[in-house]
This record gives sequence, structure tokens and C-alpha cells, in this order.
Amino acid sequence: MPEPPYRVEKPWGYELIWARTDRYVGKILHIEPGHLLSLQYHEKKDETIYVLKGEIIFRVKVDDELTEIRMTEGDSYHVTPYTVHQMEAVTPADLLEASTPELEDVVRIEDRYGRV
Repeated sequence: MPEPPYRVEKPWGYELIWARTDRYVGKILHIEPGHLLSLQYHEKKDETIYVLKGEIIFRVKVDDELTEIRMTEGDSYHVTPYTVHQMEAVTPADLLEASTPELEDVVRIEDRYGRV
């Protein structure tokens, strides 16, 4: 039987993990305005984010340069392994994330909250 949805508190807001199997994970990320996730990449995890509500600045490294993309409701972005990326909320933001199941696969390059 699948586990029920559960919430994981984060310094930038929270994750609501609503689906988790050995093949995929579904999350809602809630990011408070002015907060940002770490600048990071994944070695195996492949994910796509979709903005449900709010506005974010999505930073992604393209050709060795960090590029900023403003994303609002209805926008999505596919993040492949080894893509350096970061999300910052301009307004309260809810993002839908669909990914492969490697939840611990996070390599942090910078983190405002001191996480390793």
C-alpha cells in the first residue's frame, strides 16, 4: 500500500511529498518570498518543475554562465542530471515537481542556510 502524503519542513518553506515509488516521486514545493533553494545539481535525479502558483527566478547554468529565467503560473522546466540550478521565490510560490526517486541525490554548491 502506498504511503500517505507527508510534509518535510525546509528553511525556505516546505515540500509536500504526495507520491513516492521506486520509479518516481511527486512533490509540491512551497517557497516563501525572498527565500531560495541551494545552488545545486543532481548526479542521477531527473526532474521537471511546473509553477502552480506565484513567481520564481529559476537560475540555470548554461555554457558556464548562470542565467536567470522568470517563471510564473503554467511555466515548466526540465532539469537533467548535472544541470546546476537554483530557485528563488519572488512571491509565495507553489511548484509541482515530478522526478526520478533519488531524493538524497543533491550536490550543494552554495546554500544560504548552511546545509552541506
